[in-house]
Amino acid sequence: MARKPPSGPVHMAFEANSLRIAFTDIQPLRLVGPAVKKTPKYAQIAASIKDVGIIEPPVVARNRAERGKYLLLDGHLRIEILKEMGESAVVCLIATDDEAFTYNKRINRIAIVQEHKMILTAIEDGVPQERIASVLNVNVDYIRRKRALLDGICPEVVEMLQDKHVPINTFAELKKMRPVRQIEAAQLMVAIAVTQTQDSQETCTMRVCGHGTDRQHHRLP
Repeated sequence: MARKPPSGPVHMAFEANSLRIAFTDIQPLRLVGPAVKKTPKYAQIAASIKDVGIIEPPVVARNRAERGKYLLLDGHLRIEILKEMGESAVVCLIATDDEAFTYNKRINRIAIVQEHKMILTAIEDGVPQERIASVLNVNVDYIRRKRALLDGICPEVVEMLQDKHVPINTFAELKKMRPVRQIEAAQLMVAIAVTQTQDSQETCTMRVCGHGTDRQHHRLP
């Protein structure tokens, strides 16, 4: 059954113009504690900002209770890092919806196959692997693994997993299989993706491969 087009005007998710806002006028909705600052994700974002600056602006909403103040919906780590760098303001996108949950559930986090394609594009454009590693705060060997992520993976599996959040070690296990077996394993992972976490997907793949599931896998964001 064909979907009906919206009958009314399309609601804009953001105001037309971005705005440079002082940190003193931005109210975070959660605190960034010391434990978070020690995580690889925090270090990765910090390295990226120091190397190339802010690529994705934080998202705020106007505080309806206090004129000139804003609620921070997305970008808590970015702003915390900028504060540590001595900055006092940042350019933000102004959301028309002031509910963080409503905004966050619309965000599509990049999948590993999409990241692989972005890395390949950057390399083809002449960006050295060392610079990519620096921006992502990972070692060069990790970038090489990402570059060769789909070597030995059949096209049908690439298509099925291109928008799925799959651990990088899963692809190493898939490469040990014949194409038909790869497809069976990928179909099984897709079938449980709605209700299972990334760890469950990796466990499922290991079982399909006939390997034990008690190995520890090192993951980088």
